[in-house]
Amino acid sequence: MREKLPDMSDGLLKTTKRFCIVVIFSIAFAYFEAAVVVYLRTIFYPAGFIFPLAELLWTRQLLLTEIGREAASIVLIFTAAWLFGQNLRQRTAYFLTIFAVWDIFYYVWLKVLLDWPASIMDWDILFLIPVTWASPVLAPLLISLTLLAFAVIILYRCSRADPLKVTLIDWLLFTLAGLVVVVSFCIAGLHITEPDFQSYFNWPLFTAALLSAIAMFGKCLLLSRTKH
Repeated sequence: MREKLPDMSDGLLKTTKRFCIVVIFSIAFAYFEAAVVVYLRTIFYPAGFIFPLAELLWTRQLLLTEIGREAASIVLIFTAAWLFGQNLRQRTAYFLTIFAVWDIFYYVWLKVLLDWPASIMDWDILFLIPVTWASPVLAPLLISLTLLAFAVIILYRCSRADPLKVTLIDWLLFTLAGLVVVVSFCIAGLHITEPDFQSYFNWPLFTAALLSAIAMFGKCLLLSRTKH
């Protein structure tokens, strides 16, 4: 009897089902994040969350608790990605998926719960580790949409048994682009109490890093295709 070849559509179907479960998980996780922010804003910004921010006298205990919560959120994303994926490529893709959907729906839930942000150019505090990150809402949304697109392509290629080829140099360049993005957030975060806070977010630097990452991903995709 002729041996039956594996049906590539089966792999795609399984990946699609798992991807949908990951998205549902991420949307629910985003609600937890948004709910905590609702509580914090009610306590510390009763007059409204408006930049430039006034100096706040956070207690050491509360500050450490919030930093710990943020660290725990990243650990949860790593853990979920590890459980959902079966190899490094899949786990990387699921990490990108969870992070991106979590971040996007964090703002969706804040809009539902607080009717905020009023526009994608409103400023937000993004993170507190190791210093405060800040930027217009548009910036993290652009990052998340890009990461989600990367994740979908990686998972699709894996499901077709044709994984994306990424070299060590590519990983290093992706990491460098990510660090540049983080630096642009951190620089802005250091000035959120100043009247001219908006001038400290370096859009050209941020855009160059984001476009570089997209170009490198496109290069990896193109070279992977040419080899087959």
